[in-house]
Amino acid sequence: MANLTYSHPRTYGKDSRHCRVCKTTRGLIRKYHLNMCRRCFRERATDIGFVKVNKLLHHCLPL
Repeated sequence: MANLTYSHPRTYGKDSRHCRVCKTTRGLIRKYHLNMCRRCFRERATDIGFVKVNKLLHHCLPL
């Protein structure tokens, strides 16, 4: 019997998108076209340039 899994390319739905680092389809962050899972994002957030802002300081920052 022929292997029919993924015989057709996925262009929509969860299986069409995957993490660019570890290739998982779970926990994907697509905002800003990151296309990274949440686990890989946490490991690489500072390298990308994201900064964790304290909630108390957030109200003091000028807009």
